[in-house]
Amino acid sequence: MQEALVPDESTIFGWIESVFARGVRRPGYAADRWTENFCLERFRQLGLERVRLEPVRLPYWEPLESALIVRADGRESRIACFSVPHSAATGGEGLDAPLVQWSDETPGAVKGALALVDIPLIHAPADFPLMLAAAVTGEADGNWRRYDPGGTLAGALQVLPFSNHIQTVMESSIAAGAIGFVGVLSEYPGDSNQYYVPYDGLARAIPGVWVSGIDGARLRQLCDAGRVQGRLVNRANRHETTSYNVVGELPGADDDSVIVGSHHDGPWASAVEDASGVAMVLAQAAYWSRIARADRPHRLVFLLNAGHMVGGAGVRAFIDAHKTELARVVLEVHLEHAASEIVERDGGLKPSGHPEPRWWFTSRLAPVEASVREAIAAEHLDRSMILPPEVFGPAPSTDGGPFHLAGVPLVNFLTAPFYLFDAMDTLDKIHRPSLVPVTRAAIRIIASTRGMSAAAMRESAARRSPR
Repeated sequence: MQEALVPDESTIFGWIESVFARGVRRPGYAADRWTENFCLERFRQLGLERVRLEPVRLPYWEPLESALIVRADGRESRIACFSVPHSAATGGEGLDAPLVQWSDETPGAVKGALALVDIPLIHAPADFPLMLAAAVTGEADGNWRRYDPGGTLAGALQVLPFSNHIQTVMESSIAAGAIGFVGVLSEYPGDSNQYYVPYDGLARAIPGVWVSGIDGARLRQLCDAGRVQGRLVNRANRHETTSYNVVGELPGADDDSVIVGSHHDGPWASAVEDASGVAMVLAQAAYWSRIARADRPHRLVFLLNAGHMVGGAGVRAFIDAHKTELARVVLEVHLEHAASEIVERDGGLKPSGHPEPRWWFTSRLAPVEASVREAIAAEHLDRSMILPPEVFGPAPSTDGGPFHLAGVPLVNFLTAPFYLFDAMDTLDKIHRPSLVPVTRAAIRIIASTRGMSAAAMRESAARRSPR
């Protein structure tokens, strides 16, 4: 690595600031279109070749009005709320129905009602992915997967940005015959209601809103005391639109390729999710554009996807459009979320001083696993875990996950702070000390593919046996 050519922290953070400053960056919003052009111009300024926009059709969703009014004992209260993304719209007057608490034992009680459903986020040991990895791989000793010389993962608790329902938060209520959904974000740090989940972009059959844990507790008390009538208003603009994947390339020592990607959209202005990913990809493009062609291990393809917040539409579109080229991809490197760990302390949210636990989803190929381990150690990226791609399911929970399903070897870097889909994802949530070390680690991993061919990688994967 030519260290002097690596962008410095202020440069990388400056890109994050530029993207964040444009505002809410949902697919098709003005800020997301600005970001597409910003990335396009950066690629051109860096001298990348074949710089282009590739169209992606996807659903646009813009909430116009969200309201929840409840009436009990002759009194009326307006509850602060946020529309569940892509949930059904109501008429201007809203939907009037009883508010009924959800119970797993009696789901039919919400038929014809607004279902009041508790949706707590997952609280888990910070190193729980390693426990799952052991079950997936059957390894007797998986200690090599952990890099945490400070020991800060042991005994630590992580609040994940998902409930046990993941994206299917409304489905049980819909199946039970509810005509509206009121999701309570209980045990949610900061007691927010601005939770952009689900983000699969699928239209739901009933309207829904999120309310905070404190407001949800008040609503439960009202329901316990007697009949509660609710009026739910959910007006939104939803239609098909076209966003764009931003792509640029650099020739290398051969015509096999390494793809370096992230996504440019986000649920809010979203510094971590994923202005930080945009900046980390730009940092890779900046570094490798300053390196002689012969010193680049392969052709390098830089990809900033559209539509992550609508079910990964951009990465899926890229894979579909480039199916015939995937056999020559040596490695796909995805970079997402340079995040600070934020904890509840002294009645507020405070940085713990640590980065959020770092997940490195890595194809189970010995040379790739070894290069990731060496890069993590060389850059002192503590709180890191090297995870098999299937640790949480068929593919990594990353924007790059579909590449795994397409048979492409990958290294996907991700963190999962609880605030990932919330408006509280602001510039102060960026873990600035991570920006350069993660950039350098990715450079090391990409450089390590020199001499590896895509064909040999796939042959190795085909004959892979458990470690």
